Amino acid sequence: MHSSLRITRRLALHGVALAGALACGTAAAQAWPSKPISLVVPFAAGGTTDVLARALGERLSTALGQPVIVESKPGAGATIGADHVAKAKADGYTLLVGAVHHTIAGSVYKKLPYDFQKDLTPITMIAMVPNVLVVNAATPAKNVGELVGYVKTNPGKANYGSNGNGTAQHLIGTQFQQLTGVQLTHVPYKGSGPLATDLLGGQILMSFDTITPVLPHIKAGKLRPLAITTATRSAALPEVPTLDEVGLKGFNIGTWFGVLAPAATPKDIVARLNTEMVKIIKSPEFGKRMDEIGAQPIGNSSEQMARQIHDETEKFARLVKEAQISSD
Repeated sequence: MHSSLRITRRLALHGVALAGALACGTAAAQAWPSKPISLVVPFAAGGTTDVLARALGERLSTALGQPVIVESKPGAGATIGADHVAKAKADGYTLLVGAVHHTIAGSVYKKLPYDFQKDLTPITMIAMVPNVLVVNAATPAKNVGELVGYVKTNPGKANYGSNGNGTAQHLIGTQFQQLTGVQLTHVPYKGSGPLATDLLGGQILMSFDTITPVLPHIKAGKLRPLAITTATRSAALPEVPTLDEVGLKGFNIGTWFGVLAPAATPKDIVARLNTEMVKIIKSPEFGKRMDEIGAQPIGNSSEQMARQIHDETEKFARLVKEAQISSD
């Protein structure tokens, strides 16, 4: 009898504790946000991730009534910034502006200190931005065919830059070499800013960066676009053919960007962030800004983003294995 009473009392106390924890969690979500929010960009300032983070952060600050601070944590193919957020307190105040690169990195870096799918929870995708093959305007090549010929007649001298090992640009560059038979030296950078500086200065021959950071230089006549890496042409550069069109059949890799939070972030906060962000992303004013930088706004659900991350992680794992890409 006494044993039965003790068990019943213990269960009752557990129930009270659980109810209290749930109530505290709900209260915390209702009080959120009560202080500034950090948007962590895992690349150097000046690239597409940085531009998108600032465009979204400025509008999110107005919607939530709290400052949204863009914080750059570049390095190791965007994995340093991702690891920082994965290990951050799951309270909705530290968010990652991630990208397709993170679905590739797990297959390239064999000892990542985090699991992108388990340690982070998707909120929404901001936009998809096509990548573009560009060369310095002083380069004699006027199209992809001429570029391939130029590289083959200058063996050992040609190189291309990317935003780091295991990024989309790295994978695109590797596939480009396999399909064209050319040999290029890969030069990894911490972001599009320093990459563009060396491309403009002639230190590297070419890059496969997203359209956003190179578009001003293309319009200024300093860089020459040769091909788009996605299946369809870009509205920002409608006259530029796709790699598929110029003979690299089936070539289709673009770069999406989205926001994620630490995995244990309360669902109420994730839902609120998704609602506010999607509202911003779907607005005509934000759409106009995306047009200016060559981006295609998305604004999907957390579940849709999670499915795409899962599917692309599997797809890129196969491509990385076939291309024998490694961080070593």
